[in-house]
Amino acid sequence: MGNLQLVLAISLFTPLITGLAVLLFNNRKNMRDICGPIGGIITFGSAIAIAMAIIDGQTISINLWQIVPGIGLSFNVTALGALFGIVASGLWILASIYSVGYMRGSKAKNQTRFNFYYAVAIHAAMAISYSGNLLMLFIFYEVLTFSTYPLVTHGQTKDAKDAGRLYMGILVATSLLLFLPALLWVWIISGTLDFTKGGIIPFDFSPSLLPFLLAMFAFGIGKAALMPIHRWLPAAMVAPTPVSALLHAVAVVKAGVFSFLTIVVYIFGIDFLLESGAAVWLVWLTAFTILTSSIIAITKDDLKARLAYSTISQLSYILLGAALATQAAIEGAALHIIMHATAKITLFFCAGAIYVNAHIKKISELDGLGPKMPLVFIAFFVASLSIIGIPPLGGSWSKFMLMVGSVDAGIPIMLLVLGISSLLNIYYLLEPCTRAFFKPSLKEIHVDNHILTIFPPVITATLSLLLFFAVDWVRFLTTLMVIP
Repeated sequence: MGNLQLVLAISLFTPLITGLAVLLFNNRKNMRDICGPIGGIITFGSAIAIAMAIIDGQTISINLWQIVPGIGLSFNVTALGALFGIVASGLWILASIYSVGYMRGSKAKNQTRFNFYYAVAIHAAMAISYSGNLLMLFIFYEVLTFSTYPLVTHGQTKDAKDAGRLYMGILVATSLLLFLPALLWVWIISGTLDFTKGGIIPFDFSPSLLPFLLAMFAFGIGKAALMPIHRWLPAAMVAPTPVSALLHAVAVVKAGVFSFLTIVVYIFGIDFLLESGAAVWLVWLTAFTILTSSIIAITKDDLKARLAYSTISQLSYILLGAALATQAAIEGAALHIIMHATAKITLFFCAGAIYVNAHIKKISELDGLGPKMPLVFIAFFVASLSIIGIPPLGGSWSKFMLMVGSVDAGIPIMLLVLGISSLLNIYYLLEPCTRAFFKPSLKEIHVDNHILTIFPPVITATLSLLLFFAVDWVRFLTTLMVIP
């Protein structure tokens, strides 16, 4: 147990130590920039060890402070937390390498400050992963918000500052006005905030009030970007592409959907939620968000803006799985966290590589660029197929499980929603590739091809392929979430 506590501490605090090392090596660029990859490797190794211990049936926890009965500060690794810890730490390795190539290639200013807050954001994400109760999750949810604000406003332009104000305004307001009161409500009715298999909401809790409590969490966790609490996400695309990757794949929005899925599984309990019918309204709202954001994505010519609305749609796949509350749907939602993360970080890596190497942001300007950046566009194509749900890519498994969960929940019309969404995915995700490879360029484009912006998306695209074949290992963790 002592050794596992040490591993947990290493996983939690290595990103924070990495951030301090970045400040220490401020005047030594190479040393500063290598801190991120090294910290990522150490954190990922410890996250793997933690996941293996959870699979073996071991308990890993650290109790820091018992404030009052039922409320304390503690870390206690759940199966879902172990999965998210692997996602956040593993993608951090490649994101930190990519950041070096992007920030140097674009000659960005204040790179030390950027790397410091990036590491702090990863620390917050790991703490969210391993939180033992709702209070600990809320605290580090807020830490993640405040640590990513300097990243969103990194450019210090008017657009960046406006985006930062919207970012903070929506996320802080929703968490303080909805998330925190919901947390207090749970403590009042249950006497505890600890994450527990099967949930902690008393079975005699008023069925008429349960949808309102669920709604407070659904909208209070603004990072999940459920419509209409979504405007901060497209606005934040003014930030550098490594920040977009952090927002969409590594930490921020994944922390949002992870938090909501954790609350459904370990606070409400899926059996209680399914039997009560309290989440039916959320099923329809997520369906609306999935389709509406996909339609909006089609209209966007800016590549990052299109990917942003794609993310909003894909996040609601995870929220849909949580709302359906069947075992298959919950497993599908958990799988989609990792499947979407690897694919979406690939797409943003590619978008950043296109900008840094060819200075192009708009999809309409990609004509003929494919032969000059073949690896980037092949990676984009592979990741797109995963998000669309085409075998043998990882995303096909999570979509399949969500479809099974829809039928199990007695709402088969969600099959139509998921099918239409996939057709829209095909249109807005494959258009950049078809333009790049099959439309002739009307002007000469100079391409630099910085290697550190090219091989990370190739690796993450390969991961999207490998995850199709490694799904049994991932599913074992997701099964542990719902077995009493």
